Amino acid sequence: MKAQTDITSIGKKVLLQEAEAIRGVAEAIGQTGDFQDCVRTILGLRGRVVVTGIGKSAHIAGKMVATLNSTGTPALFMHAADAIHGDLGMIQPEDFVICISKSGDTPEIKVLVPLLRRKGVPMAALVSNRESYLAVQADFILHAPVDREACPHNLAPTTSTTAALALGDALAVSLLESRGFGPQDFAHLHPGGTLGKKLYLKVGDLSRQNQAPQVTADALLRDVILEISGKRLGATAVLDADGALLGIVTDGDLRRMLTNFAPERLGQVRATDIMTPRPVTIEVEEFAAEALARMQARNITQLVVTEHNRFQGFIHLHDLLREGLV
Repeated sequence: MKAQTDITSIGKKVLLQEAEAIRGVAEAIGQTGDFQDCVRTILGLRGRVVVTGIGKSAHIAGKMVATLNSTGTPALFMHAADAIHGDLGMIQPEDFVICISKSGDTPEIKVLVPLLRRKGVPMAALVSNRESYLAVQADFILHAPVDREACPHNLAPTTSTTAALALGDALAVSLLESRGFGPQDFAHLHPGGTLGKKLYLKVGDLSRQNQAPQVTADALLRDVILEISGKRLGATAVLDADGALLGIVTDGDLRRMLTNFAPERLGQVRATDIMTPRPVTIEVEEFAAEALARMQARNITQLVVTEHNRFQGFIHLHDLLREGLV
């Protein structure tokens, strides 16, 4: 077994070699207009992008399809071997095909390409070899030049698959930005999990599940305590006679009050005497993730929720914890 220092060196060597390959792919994008023309053609599609490959390239194709779909470009995966056994039927006249192959000269690719050409759909070749059979037959060449694999025997697909993966990401992001695909679009396609919740869950979705503790400015201490205890949010809003927000009283304000008022005066204490004025607020239509950011920035556990500056309720850190946003 190799020494620990040797293992570290091997790991670093692989990463640096693959990073260098990606730099080469970046330079290749600007050498011809194929990448730009490919993006423009896909932007004008009425159909889908069908991505195909065999072996490790098939895995890269599957990942590319997932990235395209999640960023607003409808895509399908077609395994190159299955294509000649019926899957070729998934390609429709308005589609676009991307075929991934390092060499561009494998037997399966040479069988598949003529069948794709008969379909009459535009085709891009994501290849390392610009002179390969696949590249020559394609309408667009997405060039991912790779001198050798990170495998010491130059056999296992490593550097080549990394380069192809990175070029696929470049294609997807170029399409995303060209379409003006934004966070709201992303949210519609990612409604599940924590990521989805950060993108679509609004403050009002959570605050409406809570009670809305509130007292008037002249409410006596006893009423303030009962409102806080009864609504179980650890705070209450203080409103004026017109319902405008003046401040909040929290559990912490009640504790601090005990050091500021003599026991004999407690019966005369009113909400305005102990409230925190100008509390931190957030509008109902803002994202819940923004509520979390404000709480963390100010080291507090709840925010007053407003709608057009009118009191609506509270959102608490526990609400965000329950939704998995923390």
